[in-house]
Amino acid sequence: MHDMATKIIYFTVNGRPERAEFPVDCPAQDVKDLFRAAAEAGPHDILKLYNPRGNIVNISLSLEPNSPNSRYKLEVVAADCNSAEIAGALGFDLFSMEKRLQGLEKKILMEASETPAVVYEMKKQVDSFREKLESVEHLSWLGLFKDLSDGTHKPSPFYHKRTLHKTRKECEHVREKFLQMSSLQVSEEVRQFLKTPTFDNWQWEDAEIMVLLQVMYTDLDFIAAFNIEPEVLQQFLFEVYRRYNNIPFHNFKHCFCVTQMMYGLIWLTDLKSKMDSIDLLIMLTSAVCHDLDHTGYNNAYQINARTELALRYNDISPLENHHCAVAFEILEKTESNIFRNVSMDQYKRIREGIIKCILATDMTRHNEILNKFKSILPAFDFNNRDHRDVVRREQKTVLMMILIKVSDISNEARPMEVAEPWLDCLLQEFYNQSDVEKLEGLPVTPFMDRDKVTKPSSQTGFIRFVLLPLFIELANLFPCLEQHIIDPVRKALDYYTEMEKALEREKQNRAQSENAAKSKETTVGPQSPADSHTDAGHEASQPDAQSTV
Repeated sequence: MHDMATKIIYFTVNGRPERAEFPVDCPAQDVKDLFRAAAEAGPHDILKLYNPRGNIVNISLSLEPNSPNSRYKLEVVAADCNSAEIAGALGFDLFSMEKRLQGLEKKILMEASETPAVVYEMKKQVDSFREKLESVEHLSWLGLFKDLSDGTHKPSPFYHKRTLHKTRKECEHVREKFLQMSSLQVSEEVRQFLKTPTFDNWQWEDAEIMVLLQVMYTDLDFIAAFNIEPEVLQQFLFEVYRRYNNIPFHNFKHCFCVTQMMYGLIWLTDLKSKMDSIDLLIMLTSAVCHDLDHTGYNNAYQINARTELALRYNDISPLENHHCAVAFEILEKTESNIFRNVSMDQYKRIREGIIKCILATDMTRHNEILNKFKSILPAFDFNNRDHRDVVRREQKTVLMMILIKVSDISNEARPMEVAEPWLDCLLQEFYNQSDVEKLEGLPVTPFMDRDKVTKPSSQTGFIRFVLLPLFIELANLFPCLEQHIIDPVRKALDYYTEMEKALEREKQNRAQSENAAKSKETTVGPQSPADSHTDAGHEASQPDAQSTV
């Protein structure tokens, strides 16, 4: 018999040092149970574990062992506020009562050497009371925290094994989790982090993402300003989630990233003081809806393959028109219409604005929109709030279009550990399209061809000729964006330029090795026909034999 190998993790919770020890081969759920017990959190509370560098890490068997000097930090980042309210209403805190009872029990045991029947009776009553509270759904804060996935930054390689559209079971599971979490109070730290371009989307599940989207609508004061009922917002967000497909890139997480960047830009540029609240509502909702029901094939494919969408929209931005139409399908249902309490004039303005913003995300219109923005930039005037002023209206509309464009293609403005996995997802979707184009005999989209495009080559040109010119123009209007989005993009360009050079050097080295191998072959002396035949046969059976030289 030998001792079972264990892993020791040091962490703090509420500033209190803790030490967790578990076998290296124990079930993942046991590890999570250990941490949830330490946090004393509610059943649907959201917990996150931070490493010493401040990055969120998954609570799983793969946690790196550490020392007491480099503790992880366990935090409840979204908690049900009911627990404090109920404790106040009851006049006591059940946890405190239980601890007090345990203390008394220990004291009696030491003094009387056995536990009196009255203590057992008290324990029984506490357990019974706990059971009653936990059986009432909205009071179930006494349990332990939600399940966290063991996901990593890597994009899933199994998209092809999933159905394109989400299954009913998948949707209901996420809906249930979201509704259980929807009343959580998200911590101030996360609320502030949500306003920055450095936010890491990879550590949040779909139900949690819906909670964060709810926070955005709340913190921008849309709930009060446009009389949006919480249950209607929740139904709207669920319907949006349901209509994003299981594809590598243009999925619900992408919807969140674009919306979160838009939200960050609104706060960074102080747009709340510069634009009407209704315009901010248009921009945020456009970001949420901008890729609804995307199937992973771009407009060029839709048009060349003469798909139903291309035929319906006469080859004019078929995808963007479809995303827009699906958005208003959701908004046509009373139970998910977040605009149902606005006036007729406001609704007309919202609908017109959302259509313009979503249609602006068609990249074939990129130069047209950017040139229009450049032309109005010198005369841009935030002080003019007159809605009847045609110039003012035009300026505002173009700015809104630019902001959603920037948000839509902003991944490279994020930290590399967040941005690079998104590029892997995008290339996965691109390569899939070019494979299908080849199979169907359609024109192959050059920048999607896996035989011609590499990871760095896909980015260097895009950053240099599309991203930077767009971001620089926006920073001309808002200089504060230089450090927040332009500096990271320049770093990304340097990173992919270096990667491209390294690949080129590798290619040259390989070519030199092959040439050396060939010249070595030519130095071999003359052979008999029989020997030549034998060597040729050997070479044919081992085509790569020379490449190892």
